[in-house]
Amino acid sequence: MGCGRTGATLATEFEARGHTVAVIDQSGDAFRRLPSSFKGQRITGIGFDRDTLVSAGVEDAYGFAAVSDGDNSNILAARVVRETYGIENVVARIADFGRAEVYRRLGIPTVAPVPWTAAQIVTRLLPGGSDDLFDDPSAGVSLRRLPVDPAWVGRRYTELQERSGARVAYLVRFGEPLLPVTDTRVQEGDEAYFALVRGAELDPARVTGRSPEVTR
Repeated sequence: MGCGRTGATLATEFEARGHTVAVIDQSGDAFRRLPSSFKGQRITGIGFDRDTLVSAGVEDAYGFAAVSDGDNSNILAARVVRETYGIENVVARIADFGRAEVYRRLGIPTVAPVPWTAAQIVTRLLPGGSDDLFDDPSAGVSLRRLPVDPAWVGRRYTELQERSGARVAYLVRFGEPLLPVTDTRVQEGDEAYFALVRGAELDPARVTGRSPEVTR
């Protein structure tokens, strides 16, 4: 639901991956954002209206993304799709981060673009920043890119894990992904991505971002 820039991009991406896609928007003009090659349905209507949803094939849908400009419309549509049609795989874009947290606790996965955008800007403007890539509030686990002090170069990632209390999920080295093994050592230019447990005794970023001699 929603054929703005985000909705049109999602629709194009899903179709490129071989999925059948239906796009709903109140304005027929919005479908001009879709490429001429788009083969999916273009449904003009209100995204939380049941007749509109049925026309879009909601009864046989695998997933539903509510990405219109309205928080209320997105949440209402996501709830209707989930509670009325039993589609578990739904997500709603919510601009208000506080409300997004509330709805997430109610079981509706949400995406709050403002905090994510702000975090990305902070990461790029300030030295030693970290990227939050994934967060599972129910499990208390997140995936983050953490800065690694150059003094760690040459040491094993297993030592870094033991000191920080975080698990190295994967690396990006020279632009290529790498799954570390026991003897994998830190190299200059590595981008290291860690799995972290919320509430851990240590702050992993304070360990990885400092010399190993300081963190002893």
